[in-house]
Amino acid sequence: MKFTPFFNIHRALNAKMALFGGYQMPIQYAGGVKNEHLAVRKKLGVFDVSHMGEFMVEGPQAQKLLQYICSNDITKLYPGKAQYNYLPNKTGGIVDDLIVYQLEKEKYLLVVNASNIEKDWKWINKFNQSYNADVSDISDETSLLAIQGPKAIEAMQSLCDTNLKDLKNYCHTTTSFAGFKNILIATTGYTGSGGIEIYFNPEYAERIWERIINAGYNYGISPVGLAARDTLRIEMGYCLYGNEINDTTSPISAGLKWITKSKTNFIYHKKYEKTIKNESDNKLIGFEMNTRGIPRSDYQIYDKKENLIGKVTSGTQSPSLNKGIGLGYVKSDFSKIGKNLFIRIRDKLVPCTIVKVPFYKYKS
Repeated sequence: MKFTPFFNIHRALNAKMALFGGYQMPIQYAGGVKNEHLAVRKKLGVFDVSHMGEFMVEGPQAQKLLQYICSNDITKLYPGKAQYNYLPNKTGGIVDDLIVYQLEKEKYLLVVNASNIEKDWKWINKFNQSYNADVSDISDETSLLAIQGPKAIEAMQSLCDTNLKDLKNYCHTTTSFAGFKNILIATTGYTGSGGIEIYFNPEYAERIWERIINAGYNYGISPVGLAARDTLRIEMGYCLYGNEINDTTSPISAGLKWITKSKTNFIYHKKYEKTIKNESDNKLIGFEMNTRGIPRSDYQIYDKKENLIGKVTSGTQSPSLNKGIGLGYVKSDFSKIGKNLFIRIRDKLVPCTIVKVPFYKYKS
């Protein structure tokens, strides 16, 4: 079991803790999940996400290695730009999804899921034998906080010398923040409400947390746990590894064709080209409940004739919409927007309607 540098802070705030990705993480604080969720949608919240993994890939062969093992076109990156990706596997599934940041011409930062750190590390090094890039695991040397919400940029500006409003979406800069130098600030996140993520030395952790809370106090900042992080990402229709995507999931079925650049000849790309050409048997959908009912992971999905056609991968009572929403896979013939289906909740078939995601529309 591991602990992030913010563990004592979470405990002092009476956070409900649980094991996640090998770390003791805050699930929610005293104010409750709904209040934390709405704070991010309307104001701003701060998340400890230091459980995520970070790898550095450097050297003359760094770009070639990443172009081979990543699904997206790494050549489109430049220093200061980030890119969403996945690591393809030999069966047409997904080793992990990740964000790649280009820090310098021959220097990249990879941010991977906590539960996949060891698996990803072995996978990358297996193929690096042919490229000999300089690859290092800096996960234990890196802390990560996400400050998310419509007030995040404005509230955090007082801590930063760089004009944060100049940072476009999925961009980053290395600058001073909260009195410390060499802090990576990125306009990435997992909430759909804007904001920044900051990467820094764990030695600064408690002081940076305190200064973020102070800077955000007048804006209504709230500490936010993983439960609200999940409801926020579900409202946006974002995939979560282990739910919507995994080693056996087709990324095309999951709606990730947009980051599947098979023309770059990434590893095992022909398997993905075949799926794109022939289309997939199943598709990931978003749905809203028509009556009271909260869908949960692994609940079964039925058509009007009560035929089993799929299952729920993620579901919740949406705090923003005040209704049950969910994501799930169904047979492709039943995936059209507007189609009425049913979710088995306990012993009842509860009606729902397929809708276009995101469920929540953020206005910047």
